[in-house]
Amino acid sequence: MELNERILKYLEGRDKVDTLTLASEFNEEHQKIVGAVKSVEALEMVISEPVKSTKWELTDEGRLVAEKGSHEAVLYRSIPEEGIKQADVMKSVPNAKVGFSKAMSLGWIFIDKSGAPLVKHKVESITDTVQDHLNEINKGIDNLTDNLRNDYKKRKLLQEITIKSFLLSKGPNFATSIKKLETDLTSDMLLTGSWKQLQFKPYNFSALGQPPECGHLHPLLKVRSEFREIFLEMGFTEMPTNQYVESSFWNFDALFQPQQHPARDAHDTFFVSSPAVSTDFPMDYLERVKKVHSVGGYGSQGYRYEWKLEEAQKNLLRTHTTAVSARMLFGAARAAFARRKYFSIDKVFRNETLDATHLAEFHQVEGVIADRGLGLADLISTLDTFFSRLGFHKLQFKPAYNPYTEPSMEIFAYHEGLGKWIEIGNSGVFRPEMLLPMGLPEDVNVIAWGLSLERPTMIKYGLNNIRDLVGPKVDLQMVQNNPICRLDK
Repeated sequence: MELNERILKYLEGRDKVDTLTLASEFNEEHQKIVGAVKSVEALEMVISEPVKSTKWELTDEGRLVAEKGSHEAVLYRSIPEEGIKQADVMKSVPNAKVGFSKAMSLGWIFIDKSGAPLVKHKVESITDTVQDHLNEINKGIDNLTDNLRNDYKKRKLLQEITIKSFLLSKGPNFATSIKKLETDLTSDMLLTGSWKQLQFKPYNFSALGQPPECGHLHPLLKVRSEFREIFLEMGFTEMPTNQYVESSFWNFDALFQPQQHPARDAHDTFFVSSPAVSTDFPMDYLERVKKVHSVGGYGSQGYRYEWKLEEAQKNLLRTHTTAVSARMLFGAARAAFARRKYFSIDKVFRNETLDATHLAEFHQVEGVIADRGLGLADLISTLDTFFSRLGFHKLQFKPAYNPYTEPSMEIFAYHEGLGKWIEIGNSGVFRPEMLLPMGLPEDVNVIAWGLSLERPTMIKYGLNNIRDLVGPKVDLQMVQNNPICRLDK
């Protein structure tokens, strides 16, 4: 007979029965009994009520005492008739410190100081009541007073165990045999009408369903969406940034960055071997860039070096999205000028040494505004608006140097969580040596700023190591558990 049917048969002649009693009667594990009860309870054949009870059990140390005697009794028996030095007995007997203290308080032993101090018996015989009490509890006999029970608990000889069980009674559909209920309504049942004579298992609407397998947004994508929304709300247009490979001309020369600059070295930049060079350039613009680098122009003396076309032709993985900004501004200069506001959020590549805060591949967030009469005050005002929407309300600016902006500023924000000022971006006003060769009007200025996407994401999600955010060591559980949006603004 199945276990659940045996339970029903046992309950037939009784009003109520405890699952612990069933486990003892059927010689089965209690958890197995509970599982069988749950299956018949779903059919409303039985009703179960949770029951809690407590009992006292011996600990591992308590079982050792029940077998070999209490610590004080063991110590008493280890003392010879002629006595023993206290230091010797403390070394030779396990748990001697507790045993000595208890034996002294019970008056079983004393220290004879008539000569050399010796520990001796004070009584001829003892009764080990602790061992007797523990043996009684081991047999299921508990006649201890509360004080004794608590004392043994403090000595870690006894522990209180909470036992959870169920009290069973007959349900509305009680029977001694179980009729199999249908779980699925099939098309054949509907066509033949047999479903009318069948009994179906009731739905358990409280049961958890199988969690659906689905994708999860990476924290970088969430913060990227937030940045993009801020730019669009401020009236910016997104630049096309799907061209990862750039020529050195657009990545460096068009930005008035000299060809001897350390950033153009292979130690800092990934150069492409195939195709190694580009040849398609707007030649009139290239000549103006060459002139302003080598001999100057537009009120500038330039860098005074021999500008080489072969250096400008080298292909590389772009080191910043400002190369895209240069293309967009050059395109704007070829049409009737109107105010332009551009932004981009995309990957850039630098030959960095990998550590907790640097990767060779990361994202750059860039904003660019071109208009007549713009200056440093406009840049600071725009930055204040932009970063306040990100949750950074305390900003500081520090003078800096960039080859293509003057003046230039590093942006610092006070991070409330870290309690200190952190650098969050760079900014500046594009130099005339960069803008005028493009053909932009002389009274047009361009303000710009940029920051990484990874650093603010790490701050927002409490990550200290960038490799916990990007790469093969990322904890996918972190990606899955983080909320789909942030409501802390």
